[in-house]
Amino acid sequence: MPKILIIEARFYEAISDALLEGALAVLQQPGVEITKVTVPGALEIPHVISYAEQAGSGFDAYVALGCVIRGETTHYDYVCQESARAIMDLAVNQQLAIGNGIITVENEDQAWARAKKDKKDKGGFAANAALKMIKIRDELKA
Repeated sequence: MPKILIIEARFYEAISDALLEGALAVLQQPGVEITKVTVPGALEIPHVISYAEQAGSGFDAYVALGCVIRGETTHYDYVCQESARAIMDLAVNQQLAIGNGIITVENEDQAWARAKKDKKDKGGFAANAALKMIKIRDELKA
């Protein structure tokens, strides 16, 4: 039974809800154990994954959900780059299965187009990616 931790950044709450809806639609199936943690923003997501690993929580995979919308400053660039880099570092260096569903967009319309389950469903995509990465990792260990 896969044990999955969803880390949801709540900075844009309504968009986060849509991403979560898509992820849960994929993960709510027999044999999948789901735990959800919320954090203020995308930069905090890698911290939680690291905390869970250090604590030996036994999660098989992680699903990172959040939204970063470009604003008037360069902060957007740092949040996008550093959250993605930290997630990739964790995945590669610790061989973790992580579905990255942090959407990075220019405006709210783009965010909704990616977050809604009946549109691009990036939350569902991230959940599927996490499940597939578990399978690939397990197959390569055999």
